[in-house]
Amino acid sequence: MTTLSPSRTAAHPGLPLEPTPDELLLRQSVAAISRKYGPDYFQKLSTAGEPPAELWRELCASGFLGVHLPEEHGGGGAGLSELSAVIEETAAAGVPVLSAIFSAGVNGTILAQHGTAEQKDRWLRPLAEGTAMSSFAITEPDAGTNSFAINTWGKPDGDDFVINGMKYYISGMEEASFVLVVARTGTDERTGRGRLSLFIVDADADGLTRQVIPTALQVPERQSTVYFENVRVSADRVVGRIDHGMKAAFAGINAERLLVSSICTGVGRYALDKAVKYANERSVWGVPIGSHQGVAHPLAESKIALESARLMTARACALYDAGINPGESSNMAKVLGVDAGLHALDAAIQTHGGNGVALEYQLSNYYFLLRMLKIGPVSKEMVLNFIAEHTLGLPKSY
Repeated sequence: MTTLSPSRTAAHPGLPLEPTPDELLLRQSVAAISRKYGPDYFQKLSTAGEPPAELWRELCASGFLGVHLPEEHGGGGAGLSELSAVIEETAAAGVPVLSAIFSAGVNGTILAQHGTAEQKDRWLRPLAEGTAMSSFAITEPDAGTNSFAINTWGKPDGDDFVINGMKYYISGMEEASFVLVVARTGTDERTGRGRLSLFIVDADADGLTRQVIPTALQVPERQSTVYFENVRVSADRVVGRIDHGMKAAFAGINAERLLVSSICTGVGRYALDKAVKYANERSVWGVPIGSHQGVAHPLAESKIALESARLMTARACALYDAGINPGESSNMAKVLGVDAGLHALDAAIQTHGGNGVALEYQLSNYYFLLRMLKIGPVSKEMVLNFIAEHTLGLPKSY
């Protein structure tokens, strides 16, 4: 008699063929809360430029936005797989919580993996419990996707560091109580690349100012240029090792790729559901428009793409939670998730005809969110560079 070994271990994570009861309960619970707010709430706050405070509080009160963070620091003790499900379900209900990606998702993960005991108690716990929000600042206009070329400096001054420079396209600074800042603390003499460190900076610190960037995005979270002029931070605010901050940062950056995929597939599901309903109800020439292949096939293709992206994202999350290098899978998931979400949203808009761009139908207002996420936090082109070099073994192209 053949004995089958367990399919899921720490060394060899597996994916269930169907959602587990725990996953179903998590998704149903998040969806029930999110649907109480829905696209009307999202559209209203986006227009007003106000944060989704009520939704945020209710999700936090139920422990959902800190579900992946350690229990001893106020979290749920689960993994990135669970946070991915939470973020996808909010988006599928028409209320994508972008701030959860960079606050609890990126910064919470960084602090959980690389923070000191004191840092975890002071800054991680409020993120896990939902009593504080944070932002993440790495991008600069003159560096682009080359993070090692950033020119915001953190220079030692006695027992402190003094930060000077500028960050660009930083999300959610209006609501953040602190921001994790990637700054140059030295330069590699051989390569010329910056040696980077990671600092915890209060959002209201002396010398820190910000300016909102006008964009086409219709989301509650605003994008800002953030200026640092002699911003002083103490040495206990360094996360990880000096000059080795990118190791700590990548714990959150890889998580961010997965969570971006989740928010995009969630919006894709939201759009596809609306399109299917419309295609069944809208009749032209005496039959529902969904009976025409020109309408049905793009929606069917969207379903295939969404399920493929969700599967890759689930695989990448399982690898991440098992402590297996998620670089390849998280990058693939990010590309698949964004493209699948955009495909579904575009197909839904096309299904609605001219109504697809009418704001009352609540489809087109999600477009630039997904279009922005195709550009950042990492562009599709840079992902393809990574896969070409590190997966396929092709010569480095940049």
